[in-house]
This record gives sequence, structure tokens and C-alpha cells, in this order.
Amino acid sequence: MTRQIKLGAFLPGGGQHVAAWRHPDSPADGATNFEFHKQLALTAERGLFDAYFLADGLAVAFGGGMEGGNAKVAGFEPVTLFAALAPLTKSISFIATASTTYEEPYNIARKFASLDLISDGRVGWNVVTTATEAAARNFNLDHQHPHAFRYARAREHVEVVKKLWDSFEDDVFIRDKESGVFFDTTKVHYADHEGEHFKVRGPLNVSRSRQGHPVIVQAGQSEDGRALAAATAEVIFTAHQRLDTAQEFYRDIKARAAANGRSPEHVLIMPGVSPFVGRTEAEAREKYDRLTSLILEEDGIALLNGLTGGTLDLNGYDLDGPLPPAPPTEGMKSRQTLIRQIADENNFTIRQLYQWVASARGHYTIVGSAEQVADQLQEWFENEAADGFNILPPWLPTALDDFVDLVIPELQRRGLFRRAYEGTTLRENLGLPFPVNRHAVAHETVQAAE
Repeated sequence: MTRQIKLGAFLPGGGQHVAAWRHPDSPADGATNFEFHKQLALTAERGLFDAYFLADGLAVAFGGGMEGGNAKVAGFEPVTLFAALAPLTKSISFIATASTTYEEPYNIARKFASLDLISDGRVGWNVVTTATEAAARNFNLDHQHPHAFRYARAREHVEVVKKLWDSFEDDVFIRDKESGVFFDTTKVHYADHEGEHFKVRGPLNVSRSRQGHPVIVQAGQSEDGRALAAATAEVIFTAHQRLDTAQEFYRDIKARAAANGRSPEHVLIMPGVSPFVGRTEAEAREKYDRLTSLILEEDGIALLNGLTGGTLDLNGYDLDGPLPPAPPTEGMKSRQTLIRQIADENNFTIRQLYQWVASARGHYTIVGSAEQVADQLQEWFENEAADGFNILPPWLPTALDDFVDLVIPELQRRGLFRRAYEGTTLRENLGLPFPVNRHAVAHETVQAAE
């Protein structure tokens, strides 16, 4: 089968852009409006997106903040929201974020396995280590854990969750009413994990879904993040501004995956893209300029403060001057580096910088016609920079409608995107293999030896 682009839809109800909620097309209460999220899910499904993706924060981000915009000061917890949306959809999947730093493996394994059953195999877990001081203070800490500690814990955390997801073999349930035998006790297994960060006996009290277990997604770009992604992730959400850096990341992750004994084809790289789409380039530029004009200075400053690690106070600086140096932090090191790169390579002032990153916080912003947007996606897809893209519509619902109604048909015309879902689970639609239960593999190995 011809290789085609995979697409995720990153759709926070409050919009991606720091000023999205101020746009006349957007509901001001979008972040906490369930009917609006339902509308977004159905539109994304109409566009044949693989998955509806949501990030998650464990602290309030005031002003612009890390996530951007006062409209996101409060919102839904993703797993809860997706449990409500899953029965209202048929084919689109759901990728929810959960933290390995502030949640225990048993809790994450349990809630994602439950959502996977509710959705009949349409779920992915976006693994994050949570990099803010504000979040740390909500979980019995005065300061966040060091970067290296968070990633070491994350790697073991994912290992434990996968062990727990294999607690029940796929054919464990007999459910014979006549004999009274409900399940085969030889096919239920303890995790018996004891490591540096976790001690978990198991078994998990939720069984596997039709896709085996949720797809594992990860978004780290630092050295520690790349190591974690190459070892554990099946989908990687990444941020790049240029084709050459996207290619370097793509090739590096594929090589690392192979070094870990994994098939590179089963590790999908999906850079984030924020598209302003018009029927002409001029119309797209008008949409960009209109949304940019709605940014409040204080929100732009707060956004940059968050993206540079939370230690750079830009209040008092000339907004039409250069971005000052930011001290290193234990936060999102790769994103801090990227923001500095964007500022330096474009010779942006502080104001120009926050205007440019306001829609996607460092992800690639494209302003153009459907053909121009498709050209950019095709170039990256066909030149070892991406297996697909996580689309970040700047404001909702209009920018999502624009992509579905204008860009999707252009990608389909070029043979780059599906015209119907290939399967019924997230794994089937992404072309990822079914994860055979490790205990079933052990049985087969023993039987073969005999």
C-alpha cells in the first residue's frame, strides 16, 4: 500500500493561539463547553483525522502562560473528556496526555485501559514528564525534579504501565454460565516490578482492548527525550521550524529506534503544524493579521516567559528590542532552545517573536492557500522529515473547518491522504502492529521448545 500522511488534530477548546478566544468566530467559553468539543470531534472525524489530541497541564497558567491565553485558565481533564466523546464518534481516535512525574503507573494504566475499552480500541497515551514549577507546587514539592530525574522516572514508568497492560491475556475470559468458569486463572499475571522508582505487584484490574493496549505517544526533543521516545514511543509529536532540523530529528529517531531493536517504520514522527488557510495566500494573510492584532501585550510577554523557562521577566524590556538571554532551567529544555533559535534566525524583536509563536508555541506556522499548505506538508513527508503531522488550528472552529474543507481535499487529490478510514482502531489506522501479550509469547516459546 502506498505510504500516506497521518494526521492528528490538536484541538483545545480555547484555541491554540494566545488570542484565539477573542476572535469573533470562537466561543469565549470554548475550553469548558462540552458541546463545542463534541462539534470539534465530529468535524475532525469528517476530515478523517487519525486522532483528536489534547495536551494537559497540572497547574493554572495565568495570562499568556505556557499553554497560551486566559481562555485556558480552566478546562477539562483529557481522559474524562474523551470518555464522554468516544461514544459519540465512530472512527476517530483520542490521544490524551498524562504525567509520569505526578501520576502512579497503576493509575495511568487503569484509566487508559478503561478508555481504550470504552472507545473499542481508539486511544493513545501522550507521555509527558511535566515541566513547570507551578505543577510541582501542586504535588508536595517546592521545586520541580531535575530534567534527567524526570526522564529516568518516565522510562521506568512506561515499562511498568506496559507490564500492567499485559496482566490479562487476550483469551483469558471464558464466561461459561453453565460451568461457572468466568476466566482462566493461568492467563492472569502479576507485574512483580521492583525498580529504582516504582514497586508494583499488579495485576491490573482492567483487561486489554481490541487493539491490545493504547498507542504510546511522546513529545520530547532533548537528548533525554529522544532516548525515551526511541525506546518507548510509537508516535512522536515534535516541533521544528525548518526542513533540515526536522530531517535531522527524523533520521536520528529512526536510527535510535533500530538500535533499540525496534522497527523504524513503527515509530511515526509527526511534527506540529499551525496552518492559516485561505482560498488565496492574501486571504490567509488577512486571517493571520486579524488574529495577531488581537494579542494583548501582557499575554505575549507571559507566553514568552513561559516558553523560555519561567525565569526571564520581560516586563520593563523594550518590546521592539531583542530577546535578552534566559538563564537555563530544569523545564522544557528543547523548547527553550527552539524559541531562542526562532528569535535569532529571524532577528525578531520581542513583539515579533511573541506574535510568531502565539499560534503554536514553536511549532511550524504556515500561512497560505490550500495548495501552498499541501506543498509544505508534502515536501516534509516525502523528504524524511515526517510520517504525518499534528495539526494545530490557530482558532476554533473556523481554522479546523478551513483545513478539513480546503487542505484535506487537496491532499486527497494528490494521493497523500486517505478517503476512508482503513480500520476501526487507532493502531489499524496508523498502520501500527498489534502488541502481542508478552505472556502469550512466553507460552508459545515454551510450546515450541516442547
